[in-house]
Amino acid sequence: MSNGKDAPAAANSSQMTLQVCLEECMEALDLFLNNHFSESLDKLRPRAKESMYHALIYATVLEMQAMMTFQQDDIVNAGCYYTWTLISTDRVCVCGFAEQLQALHADACYAECLLQRAALTFLQDENMVSFIKGGIKVRNSYLIYKELHTFIQSNSSLQGPNHIHLEGGVSFGIGAFNLTLSMFPPRLLKVLEFAGFSGDKEYGLSQLNDGATTNNLRSMLCALLLLCYYTFLTFILDQCVPVVCWWGGTVMMICHQAVVLFEDGCKAQQQWKQFHHMCYWELMWCFTYKCVWRMAYFYADLLSNESRWSKAMYVYMKAAYLSMLAPGEARPFGEDEVELFRQVSTFKQKIAGKSPPTEKFAIRKARRYKASCPVRLPVPVLEMMYMWNGFSMISKRPELTEGMLQTLVEAERILLESPANEYSMDDRCVIHLLKGLCLKNQGHIRAAEECFNKVYNSEKKIKFDHYLVPNALLELSVVYIDTGRKEEAIKLLMCTKLSLALNLSNLTINLSS
Repeated sequence: MSNGKDAPAAANSSQMTLQVCLEECMEALDLFLNNHFSESLDKLRPRAKESMYHALIYATVLEMQAMMTFQQDDIVNAGCYYTWTLISTDRVCVCGFAEQLQALHADACYAECLLQRAALTFLQDENMVSFIKGGIKVRNSYLIYKELHTFIQSNSSLQGPNHIHLEGGVSFGIGAFNLTLSMFPPRLLKVLEFAGFSGDKEYGLSQLNDGATTNNLRSMLCALLLLCYYTFLTFILDQCVPVVCWWGGTVMMICHQAVVLFEDGCKAQQQWKQFHHMCYWELMWCFTYKCVWRMAYFYADLLSNESRWSKAMYVYMKAAYLSMLAPGEARPFGEDEVELFRQVSTFKQKIAGKSPPTEKFAIRKARRYKASCPVRLPVPVLEMMYMWNGFSMISKRPELTEGMLQTLVEAERILLESPANEYSMDDRCVIHLLKGLCLKNQGHIRAAEECFNKVYNSEKKIKFDHYLVPNALLELSVVYIDTGRKEEAIKLLMCTKLSLALNLSNLTINLSS
């Protein structure tokens, strides 16, 4: 079980024992989870260059900060302390029983450090060499976790007083790998499995649940990963769950209750304002679902001014909300949606070498405003809401669906009364697709099918938004499945696959697919 960490090191009587290190790190994590961020770092910092666990937790907290701020200095600072983690694990010798136990903990720290350093590498650099280095770190991390997992489940496993922390670390690693890889496309997953990786979603979730429900050092990370999966990824992947949880509260998808809880989340602490941004994002969508465009604009404006994650997306949403206001209605801060749409492409950025799909979509949709006399987008907010699977999220709230439908009916009326232009057919199909979703939510199945079929029948007339046809076919196939017409659904899905292949070069990926 050694990773080259058997180099001799002189025992130091003043050195903290493993148990004391773990207890102190647990105290620091408790401070962090209770919004005492500075105190948490202050507790870890003095021994962050001599204790592997202090270094690892200190670096983990710094990485969280770096991922929220997106500041290069924060990324570099976190990377430095991961280096100290590696140095600390290399100091562990394996002479006696206690040292062998400590070596197992060093292996777990080493594997976790490699994994998180790889994440920083992907976040920081975009060149191919960095990606290869990051990939090697990921593979080495997985192999160590796999070996540790096999070892601690064997009869010969060494179980000292801190074994629960070791098990928690391995559960986090094995669970994170299995859950993450299970979300990869099947063809890619087969290649990864051939290379020795495993992508069993249920097993990954069970491992993370084991890690989250025991009192160990990694329980927070396990819980956060589970929360991220159940509250975000399941909706993006269209696997509906009944309850949305976020940090300190459990929020039913009832907008007024959610608004109160997200606002409370902002009031809970003022040290790391980046945590507010997650609440701002959710508040923006809450007011979107309620068709309160000005309040939604307010939170999009806060995000565009304070967050570095996807400024193109935030500026696009600001412009989109303004465009939903009546033509003669005063705009907040005197801003003009046309000018904002024209700025969207200037904020394009890459994360892990790739532009986020929704950011690409926003930039593409905003292009029409580059013209001297631009043709306005009919319902840009609702179209982006579809990209984030918002119509599924409000499917059990009839009053919200009705509000969306009325907005679409009015937009359709305006579109039909306006002179035809090169975007007319695309815009009509956008409205048909979104109307179909509303009608499906309301149980008007036949009317929903008609809307989706209108999009499909307009395939050859669509000039720009080529994503509409495959998505309309997908939504229609879901209707068929829901109504027991599985054979028809299968045939339709084959048509969807063909449509995707034909339009691949022009297709904008829909995150809800």
